[in-house]
Amino acid sequence: MADHQQSSLTLPSAPASVAIARRHALAVLAEWGLPADSETADSVRLIVSELATNAVQHTFGQSPTFTIELRLDRDEHLRVGVTDSHPRRPRRLPAAVQQDNGRGMVIVRFLAAEAGGRLSVVPTASGGKTVGIAMPWPVAVR
Repeated sequence: MADHQQSSLTLPSAPASVAIARRHALAVLAEWGLPADSETADSVRLIVSELATNAVQHTFGQSPTFTIELRLDRDEHLRVGVTDSHPRRPRRLPAAVQQDNGRGMVIVRFLAAEAGGRLSVVPTASGGKTVGIAMPWPVAVR
């Protein structure tokens, strides 16, 4: 088996792309052996939804596309990231604003931590950023 497997998909920054990103992530994870009805698949589905939604909503038209990337290293670590070309990092909104939105990154951070992983925000060479999670891969090697 290869040291790592990876998949990436670039989509237009439009609301319809969020569901496509989510379906793509689940299909790739299933291909890599993660059951679609597992707790990890549920967490990844939510994380991808939040990160893709942020890429669409918070880049203010300055990022015409976003890319979802999945990488599995040595059947041990899963990385899921969404890259856009907008330089602004996600930030926690004040509690008053969080009533309706702004909870996405809180949810992502919680889900990553619950799975034994962590959230990261990494600037890209082109001035954008990749927001993603890294977590242990829960599937025993077949």
